[in-house]
Amino acid sequence: MIKIENDEAIGWEAAIRGMRNPMNSWEKSDSEFIESEIFDPDDYICRFKLGQNDYDLMMRLRKAGTDHRKFMRMITVYVDIIAPLYWWKEFDTYKVGTVANSCSTMHKIHEKEFTIEDFSCENLLNEKACLDDEDSSINILNNTITALNKWRNKYLYTKDKLYWWQMIQLLPSSYNQKRTVMLNYEVLANIYKARKDHKLDEWRELCAWITTLPYSEIIIGL
Repeated sequence: MIKIENDEAIGWEAAIRGMRNPMNSWEKSDSEFIESEIFDPDDYICRFKLGQNDYDLMMRLRKAGTDHRKFMRMITVYVDIIAPLYWWKEFDTYKVGTVANSCSTMHKIHEKEFTIEDFSCENLLNEKACLDDEDSSINILNNTITALNKWRNKYLYTKDKLYWWQMIQLLPSSYNQKRTVMLNYEVLANIYKARKDHKLDEWRELCAWITTLPYSEIIIGL
């Protein structure tokens, strides 16, 4: 399971200025911010419209390779992602050009009671798919959740760190964690190329989200 929320792509104006520095071609830039009135007459938002000249140059530099498309590193994307720990372990491969602030399991694991909704379990076998209820993966996860809540209650009552350790070391890798992530278009291009056909659903869903970003063809190519 993966949830992707509150995404925004910024830095276009600076990226274009930098992109045109090598040839001193700033006068050819034709992109602009367009103020749009949304609902309330006093409420305006600025939308960035990429001009054809700038777009064509971006696509040429994109095809020329990483040495020439440094502007992609300057288009920054902020996004909230909720995903299981087993996926975050793979995401941490992309450390260059990314920053992430996560919800803390170390400090906040005991804050709320564990429920099945805290885990990615959409592919686990239930009782109907197993010959024996005890073999059901969902049943095993539910038993684990029961144990986690037992140790949570003991920790809340005693504040004994021994019970906190039981939660930390029993916690399955299917536990969902939220992180606010900063990426850029170059990192996303690397992710899309390497992960769009990955066996994990979470990677394929992230790559599908990438295609919804503004001018995503700069990331994925044509």
